[in-house]
Formats: sequence, structure tokens, C-alpha cells
Amino acid sequence: MPQTRPYGTEDVKPTLKTLAELTGLAVTTVSRALADAPQIALETRQRVRRVAEEIGYFPDRAAQRLRTGRTNVISLVLDPHEEILGYATSMINGLTEALRGTPYHLVITPHFSDTPPLDPVRYIMRNRMADGILFTRTEPSDERVKLLLERGFPFICHGRTELATQHPYVDFDNYAFAYEAARKLISAGARKLCIILPPDRFTFAHHMRHGFMTAVREAGAPFEIAGDVTLDSKSEEIRLAMFRLLSETSPPDGFICGGEVSALATMAAAYDKGLHLGSDIHLVAKQTSGLFDQIRPRVETIYEDLAAAGATMGRLLLRRIAEQPQVSELQVLHSI
Repeated sequence: MPQTRPYGTEDVKPTLKTLAELTGLAVTTVSRALADAPQIALETRQRVRRVAEEIGYFPDRAAQRLRTGRTNVISLVLDPHEEILGYATSMINGLTEALRGTPYHLVITPHFSDTPPLDPVRYIMRNRMADGILFTRTEPSDERVKLLLERGFPFICHGRTELATQHPYVDFDNYAFAYEAARKLISAGARKLCIILPPDRFTFAHHMRHGFMTAVREAGAPFEIAGDVTLDSKSEEIRLAMFRLLSETSPPDGFICGGEVSALATMAAAYDKGLHLGSDIHLVAKQTSGLFDQIRPRVETIYEDLAAAGATMGRLLLRRIAEQPQVSELQVLHSI
């Protein structure tokens, strides 16, 4: 007589009925507990999930989708770029924390800069690959936001737009970042300021430019906006561009960098020119990791908590999927 292998092996696939037998609950109760139904006691939900994990139970997503119309998937559309170190990791850490203990799973959908931003969003919607979408790097008249609003598809974006129609978002106050960074440089004695901006097509580039220009105009300070490179440029391109600036007759001596990569490239250019950070030049960088905590001499930084942004985006999207709150309740601006 053949032996019965334990649940979780490739020969035996545990089912809802298996869970019901092991927990002593009805199949419908087990199903609702796995779906995190609030009508089921928390203790029962935790017990069912614990047993499911022990025996290696995974729901049949195809059957679940047919039955409920839900995929229990959230898709994060990410554009790989080196502007901010650890951007994706920090964002994902926050999102997974928000989704922990829920039936939802996070799926990463890549978007590359040489393809239209709408492509991955259309693909997800057309094939019903997720119940909600998260995406980053918004534009003033973002086509993704327009489409998702038009279709009533749940989403939260990291960044704002200039659209007349209100929409859900989580954003960092880049106006305040650039303004405060410029004020810090002026207070440190910098005579001429320079800022490296994101590509102009992104909304946060406009916010940074506005904050920077407000500060330098208030102080009457000379300034320069890096024209040959953006925060999306390769680090070597930024280093060479900053080296050229530092070689001018009246070079900037105060730099604002919206990411750690651009800050490191600027520091390298200054070193190559024989300049000393903190005396010959001053720099303020946006920090999203602990990198600059270990750099000497110390670099003045302003912190953006991307993990907190991811966690907030996850919580807001779950709420949007579950109900229809006011749009204003799905808008969060993180200050410096």
C-alpha cells in the first residue's frame, strides 16, 4: 500500500477542505478567514493562516479570480534608474510591511524609459493582472493618472500632477527640500548656488526648481541651474559636467543634489579640482539611505523616507480597493 506523503509536497496539494479538516472549521469559514473577512474573529483568521503556512497551502488564484473577481495582487510599476540609491528596495520594504497580514501580494512590473509609460498600466488593466496599481515619477499631465481615473481603477501614485481633477497620491515636498537646501548653503557662506534638477518632464522637477528659485531670489544670491545633466544622467556624466562648472571663471561653490548618486559625482568632481568640501565648496544632498552617515567630512543632508512612503501608499491603496473614500483622504504629502 503506497505511503501518503505530507501536505506541501508536489504529490499532494492541500485544499480548503484540508484546512477545514485540520482546523475543525467549515470550508466557507476557512475561505473567509483567508480573505481576511472582518466578520471572522482575528484569532480564527490567524489560526487558519498559521495552519495554511504549516501545510504549504496556497490558494488557486485562477479559481479565486473567477469566484470573486479579485486577484489579491497589487502591482508596483517601477522605472529602473540610479538617481536614488536603494529607491526600489526602500519602497518595496514599506509596501510589503503594509500588505503583511492581508491576502494581497506585491508584484513588480518594470517600465523602461524607452517605452511609453502607459504600456505597463494598460497591460495590467487589460489582463486584469492586479486589483490596484502603484507607480512613480509622475508628470504634470500624466496620461496614466488620466486613464486610471477614467476607468475608475484603484491606484496611488508617488508624486503629484497638475491635472484639474483631484487624484490619490503620496509625495515628498520637493519644493521645501530645494528651498531649505538653498537656505542652508547660503547660511554656510556659499556665494553662488547650483542645483541639479530631475528631467523637466517630471512634476517634482518643477517643485524643486520653484523652491530653489524662491530661496535664491529672496536672498539675492547668484545661481546656476545645471544645463548639461539631470538627476537621471549617468554618474560619470554628472562628474564631468560638475568638473566643467568648477573650472569656470566664476564657478558655483554651493551645490544642491536631489539624490545620493549626483552628490557623490559632485564630490568626486570637487576632489579632482583639488577643492575641499566644507571650505572651498558646500553641498546639500537628499538622502534616502544611510550612505552619507559614513562619509567624512560630513555632508549636509535632508532625508526622504522612501520606506514610509511605500507603507503609506500600500495602506491607502488597500483602503481604495475596499471602499470609496473621498479623494482628499487618499492624498499625503510628506514634509522634510
